[in-house]
Amino acid sequence: MKTTSLLAAGLAASGAAATSSKLTPDAIENDIHTDKLQNVLWNFNKIARDNGGNRAFGLPGYNASLDFILERVQTRFGKHLDTFVQPFTHLFATTYEIAVTGPDGDLENILTLQYNNPTPEGGVTGDLVALPIDDERGSGCFADQWEGIDVEGKIALIKRGTCAISDKLRLAKDNGAIGALLIHNVPGNSITAATLGAENYGQISPVAVITLEQGTAWKEAVDAGETIEVHLLVDATAEDRETWNIISETKEGDADNVVMLGAHLDSVQEGPGVNDDGSGSAALLELVGSVKKYKGFKNKIRFAWWGAEESGLVGSTYYVQSLSEEEKDKVRFYWNYDMIGSPEPFYHVYADDDADKTGGKYIVDYLTEKGFPAEYAAFGSSSDYVAFLEAGIPSSGIFTGAGAPQDVCYHLACDDLDNVNYEALTVNAKAAGRALAALANDLSEVPPRAMSSVNPSSKRGVARDLTKWRRVASGVEKHHSCAGDKKNTV
Repeated sequence: MKTTSLLAAGLAASGAAATSSKLTPDAIENDIHTDKLQNVLWNFNKIARDNGGNRAFGLPGYNASLDFILERVQTRFGKHLDTFVQPFTHLFATTYEIAVTGPDGDLENILTLQYNNPTPEGGVTGDLVALPIDDERGSGCFADQWEGIDVEGKIALIKRGTCAISDKLRLAKDNGAIGALLIHNVPGNSITAATLGAENYGQISPVAVITLEQGTAWKEAVDAGETIEVHLLVDATAEDRETWNIISETKEGDADNVVMLGAHLDSVQEGPGVNDDGSGSAALLELVGSVKKYKGFKNKIRFAWWGAEESGLVGSTYYVQSLSEEEKDKVRFYWNYDMIGSPEPFYHVYADDDADKTGGKYIVDYLTEKGFPAEYAAFGSSSDYVAFLEAGIPSSGIFTGAGAPQDVCYHLACDDLDNVNYEALTVNAKAAGRALAALANDLSEVPPRAMSSVNPSSKRGVARDLTKWRRVASGVEKHHSCAGDKKNTV
């Protein structure tokens, strides 16, 4: 009896071990824990604190973040993963000093923008010229809005919003402005950072962003006929710097059928980026820690931590463009996790069409079942899914919101450990894990990638174009400028 009981117990234990070795949605969900996610974010926050307050591309905080991820995926988990670091070079820019001096002295609350152009040494001085405010078309967005306005040798005062800031600043420079002040389009003292894009460096006017209240007061005075002289100083520089993506994939699974997850590892220069995008990076790291425990899943799983996202989606674009057409075909599905723990979250799951929903549906179904108001939303144009969409790869992902009210610390120094909704982060990481397990085991519902050679006049080609324009027009994605309830890019 005793021997029989021990044998039965041994068989039961063996059966349990065999069951636990399978990668299932339930198994990976049960492996995700809030305290472990918090621990990763604590490390990101400490890295930023120890390196000038950020984890930005081209600066020591990003390199330390890279080392932190590599210590996990190469050292701790290396037996289960093949990892490589992909180098690339991009234009790094920083502002050493920025100042705006008006009739009442220096303004205290101003902000620079990434890839800001420098003023001549010592700065520039000129009268303010206020562009008409047009919140529909955007202020200073089009050439006709500058007709009859003399900004030659003067400083243009332009309201932020609706179109790319770089469009406004290019027109300012083309019309002879020696500088520009950008009126923030959200009330209060918090001015959100933005990137002007490396491609615009040297072709736009130097700029400082000022508060809505200050800018409105100056515009009203100028409109009333008052002359306001302003001094603008921008001490900025730009140079090429090397940076890196981390690509880590399971040894297990079919290399011709890859499911892929990505999150960007860099922050903006203005803050530690704990939600943006420490949250997504932490979720990926915890998913790796789960996946390494299991065997027998059919399809290879590839994780990516992208570099220089905040400088214009540089790392992910470089990665996709470096793939051959054959290698792109092998990437069957991509999920993007960028800001998945916003303090006042919505639960948007990206999908433009049925192909995207083959991976997105697992996220929506799980979140809905758990009582979270998940809904499908169109892709925008300012996160790392863009290159995958352009390559025709079915994609999805989670986004919980940027800017007020979802994340009032978006792109600010206060994007720290207190700027995360840990309930949202945990449930979203679990949802991501369940979706991953589903497609790691079965890709039968996922169509092949849409080839770029599709006839644009065909039914499929027309549908793809409509989807693309819907993304641009209606995207609800994070953006590299803050425009209140507008959905604008820089």
